[in-house]
Amino acid sequence: MQVGFIGSGNMASALARGWGDPVLCTDSGSGRAARLVEELGGEALASNRELVERADLVILAHKPAQLAAVADEVGDVADGIVVSILGNVRLADVQARYPKASVFRVEPNVPVAVRKGVLAFAAGDEPQAEAVKALFARLGVVVELPDKLIGVAGGISGVGPAYWALIAEAWTDAAVRHGIPAAQAATLVSETMAGTAALLTQTDTLALRRSVTSPGGSTARGLDALERGGVRAALSAAMDAVVGD
Repeated sequence: MQVGFIGSGNMASALARGWGDPVLCTDSGSGRAARLVEELGGEALASNRELVERADLVILAHKPAQLAAVADEVGDVADGIVVSILGNVRLADVQARYPKASVFRVEPNVPVAVRKGVLAFAAGDEPQAEAVKALFARLGVVVELPDKLIGVAGGISGVGPAYWALIAEAWTDAAVRHGIPAAQAATLVSETMAGTAALLTQTDTLALRRSVTSPGGSTARGLDALERGGVRAALSAAMDAVVGD
């Protein structure tokens, strides 16, 4: 299946790297399409219209505000599969702009570049849903949700890598302050996070916390410090800030 990207920014590039196949892509003059093709093979095309005519599956990876302008350019020839990764743009709004196409909405995150992503998926009633899900499943775990919850999913997995990076950075800095060299501290932090994530696929958060926390022990004291620091309230506020009303 030939995939084409309208837009070649960070998320489009992460998806393309995860698949590792030659791509068709465009950009708005940034030169990123040419650089992506130089890396993966394929073609950087001069027009979105040519891309839509040649691709089997078109990924809308342009700026959300450009939905109408891009659809006015290519909507009349887009009669195949169109996948929107546009943030905060409803599936129905994309379907209205691409009435001839089978339209899907996907909220990916940047670990798709190493095939460890999480991708929220809204399909409507399209018959090609299983084939499209299988394509994206090559990049990680696909979670199917109703369209109204895709924005909430973005408030977890879409922004999550930035949150984890911030936590890892702060945790590493704290270890450096107590004497561990930065490189070793970063390894301890990142590998602890990775191993814990693997365990959480087999157990729940409460059971995992209790397995590590002894009464009155160092973990209990650390958890108490985090609670007093407002970690739960901060994450709740972050979700509210991302998702909005």
